[in-house]
Amino acid sequence: MSRIGKSPITLPQGVEFKVNDNVVTVKGKLGELSQKLTSNITVKEEDGTLTVERPSDSKEHKAAHGLYRALISNMIEGVTKGYTKELELVGVGYRASNQGQKLDLALGFSHNIVLELAPEVKVETVSEKGKNPIVKLTSHDKQLVGQVAAKIRSFRKPEPYKGKGVKFVGEVIRRKAGKSA
Repeated sequence: MSRIGKSPITLPQGVEFKVNDNVVTVKGKLGELSQKLTSNITVKEEDGTLTVERPSDSKEHKAAHGLYRALISNMIEGVTKGYTKELELVGVGYRASNQGQKLDLALGFSHNIVLELAPEVKVETVSEKGKNPIVKLTSHDKQLVGQVAAKIRSFRKPEPYKGKGVKFVGEVIRRKAGKSA
């Protein structure tokens, strides 16, 4: 992990960066994120580049070095570009719709699943005739959008025989052969 920690992070134009009491705060056009650092990791800003430094070469410091460098890099990318996850509903009668921050999923259960999403996550549903419905989740927080996508996927994971369920767009489902004659 220390090789990742050694590489510098370039600050894009329009991104504010502050460190107060081991709390890193990044503010950009899409929002504001903050991350608490362990007491031994330091972040220095010089000429628009950030460097993450560790006090020693112990195993814990090396691991934390790479971890916090990656987290800060993801925060900067999130407030400038944002993150998007797309989920595909594969199955007959599987539907998705949204009213504001409420996501309504019909996944073959007796009742629809209604999920209230955090205000930081923007949700959009796309339903075209002849194609599987797609749920698009967008946010500046990589961890939050991944957690929400995993929660939606956990309602009906793809099964290996027909491939029905909620899957990520582009995800390859390992298929099994059915009954042999």
